[in-house]
Amino acid sequence: MDNFTTDYSGAGGSGKMDTGTIMEQVKVQIAVANAQELLQRMTDKCFKKCVGKPGSSLDNSEQKCIAMCMDRYMDAWNTVSRTYNSRLQRERARL
Repeated sequence: MDNFTTDYSGAGGSGKMDTGTIMEQVKVQIAVANAQELLQRMTDKCFKKCVGKPGSSLDNSEQKCIAMCMDRYMDAWNTVSRTYNSRLQRERARL
């Protein structure tokens, strides 16, 4: 396996995919899973915070609460993400 290719029947044509392609697909799948988890957590937390009695529709105050909650959640997540990435870059620079 000196050329770093892997048999993959779904690749079509030659039936082989290089490691770089596989790694990119894994990264995309991880990113999608992370986004789904973020959305699920945000939805759960904001729904619990803003909706007292679930019904067939949301009143105006519930809609505003959910919108503001989601905005705050995303702002916090972005802040944490930027800080984490910055720290990773500093740690890599030390190596």
